[in-house]
Amino acid sequence: VQLQASGGGLVQAGGSLRLSCAASGSIAVINAMGWYRQAPGKQRELVASITRGGNTNYVDSVKGRFTISTDNAKNTMYLQMNSLKPEDTAVYYCNADVITGWGARSNYWGQGTQVTVSS
Repeated sequence: VQLQASGGGLVQAGGSLRLSCAASGSIAVINAMGWYRQAPGKQRELVASITRGGNTNYVDSVKGRFTISTDNAKNTMYLQMNSLKPEDTAVYYCNADVITGWGARSNYWGQGTQVTVSS
């Protein structure tokens, strides 16, 4: 199973970006997916998550600005980020809790995509 993250870039404060994370490989079920971020000198934190049933969760700092969604037919997750702030600058990683085609439950990470918000 592989996760391919994309959509990062440089944007001015107040701008928007949309991140994508495509899962591929031997996937039977994706139980949940999430976006994490890690800024320089800080610990990786969970930004948003979504379950197979569509339940979502957000860290307080992004509530009302970020929206997580999935296209289950494409095994793809998105993070729409609006009203971006300089403190959103970080490397964003996608994560998936997967049941593989051979029945094993495993957790996978994407390679990370850089988001830089200038003031």
